[in-house]
Amino acid sequence: MKKRLIYSGLCLAATLFAGCTKDFTKINTDPNATTADQFNPNFLLAQAQLNYSQTGYSQLLFQSMWTQSLASTFSYYGNGDKYQQSGSFNDYIGRVYSEGYGAETYVEEIKNLTKGKTGYDNLNNIATIMKVLIVQRITDTYGDVPYSEAGQAKQGVFFPKFDKQQAIYTAMLTDLDAALTALNPAKDKPSSDLFYSGDIAKWKRFGYSLMVRVAMRLTKVDPATAQKYVEKAAAAGTMASIDDNAKVKTNNANGYSNAIVNALLTVDDFREVRWSKTLIDYMKSKSDSLRVRAIAEIATGNGKKANENETVAGDTTYAKQIGLPNGLDLNGGATDVTTDPNYPGATPADPAVEKDAPAPLGKYSRPRLQVYYTATSTINPVDKSTINMLLTYGETELLLAEAATRGWSVGGSAATHYANALAADMKSIAQINAAAAISDAAVAAYVAAHPLGASALQQINTEYWVETSTLFMFNENWTNWRRSGFPVLTPVKYPSQFDTEIPRRVIYPITLQSTNPNGLASGVQSLSGGDKFSSRVWWDK
Repeated sequence: MKKRLIYSGLCLAATLFAGCTKDFTKINTDPNATTADQFNPNFLLAQAQLNYSQTGYSQLLFQSMWTQSLASTFSYYGNGDKYQQSGSFNDYIGRVYSEGYGAETYVEEIKNLTKGKTGYDNLNNIATIMKVLIVQRITDTYGDVPYSEAGQAKQGVFFPKFDKQQAIYTAMLTDLDAALTALNPAKDKPSSDLFYSGDIAKWKRFGYSLMVRVAMRLTKVDPATAQKYVEKAAAAGTMASIDDNAKVKTNNANGYSNAIVNALLTVDDFREVRWSKTLIDYMKSKSDSLRVRAIAEIATGNGKKANENETVAGDTTYAKQIGLPNGLDLNGGATDVTTDPNYPGATPADPAVEKDAPAPLGKYSRPRLQVYYTATSTINPVDKSTINMLLTYGETELLLAEAATRGWSVGGSAATHYANALAADMKSIAQINAAAAISDAAVAAYVAAHPLGASALQQINTEYWVETSTLFMFNENWTNWRRSGFPVLTPVKYPSQFDTEIPRRVIYPITLQSTNPNGLASGVQSLSGGDKFSSRVWWDK
């Protein structure tokens, strides 16, 4: 009886299984699903651009303060301000890697969906340009990373090899050259393009400007290759004005938020992040009152509450602006902010009302609300959008100025390219918000009074630092500082640091120990100092 029941059960199971498997594919296929032939790959371009532009929060915590663009007394910013592990440290060190390759995956799918298909030639080549833009940031941050096998999980590559950084740079320049040569204004105009609305002429200028950025990384390790590609890009045509600036507009109201702005609009971050003394002092040494007034303000009123209120615009008076030194805290003792000889602590107007005053940072300069924080602020109720700057005309002109200083043929003198850059840098801030607009006449007068001098390389690259600081392009800011050595910065000294020098790279994400151990081991092997913040990537000599 027992055997009969078992047999009957097996027969019933077999019958049910046969019935299920007979139409298994049909039953388990979504009739509303979109196939590769039906899907428009243009949609993926906007997603890749937005995702790449949003890899910003970790640069606020790390790079912005490593290069002393910003400063903070808040322990959460110990990662950057004082080279300490704080907050979700293991998560933050992996952000450029995970978010970058997240964007790169969209690019690879664009290439898969457009390869050999009529009507998608330009989109396919733009995807190649985007891959170079994305992976350059990743490899500059860590060193050896996937390039040749990146984003190919769909093809069964789940453990992509880590290419040597030298090979990555060779491939990026080769791929850029081929893609830019193939771009054709007479062919398809990509839709869903957040950079240039499908304008192929602008994409060409952007691509050749990116070629300049990529090539100039090689000035210490392969100057001949750097010269070859910079001269090629200059001859082909790089960005022609700030109208060519590559940027992505974000808007909290529509769910497309700005990672940096969102962070700075939280109470603690808003209260604790300030422009650094290093940056403000330098800009004041150049009598750069136009930009200082455009980017900096001190909180109005007295007391902590006034300092936390992001709905009230501050005081932009030039003489009142003062930067916060890096490496200070609110803990009392030798590193307390009040030990700063220039400490501008606020005094409460009415201690009975402002019980939590005085505000320890009330009179240090913060990034200006109307320019940088309008995403959720009521001070600008009409346009709550913010801008992520990615690559600019001014940045490109500065690199061409350096190339000309090196004697390379780039279609103009170093002095001319520098003057173009300085004017562009001052005007580009208004693209983030019109509140930062500086008149053409004032810009022209400042540029005429500040020509390129004898210490050209230092002057050019320090201006690059100012430009990328004021446009919140902190990844590029830190990377060009490593390449050029300018400005000369003094490392912060503070107890219990993970490094006593300004970091030269970011350590690999801890998740790679389980997700790609062989790739990780290969990448670490290329670093002479091991997987440390103080180790240098291939081009950083």
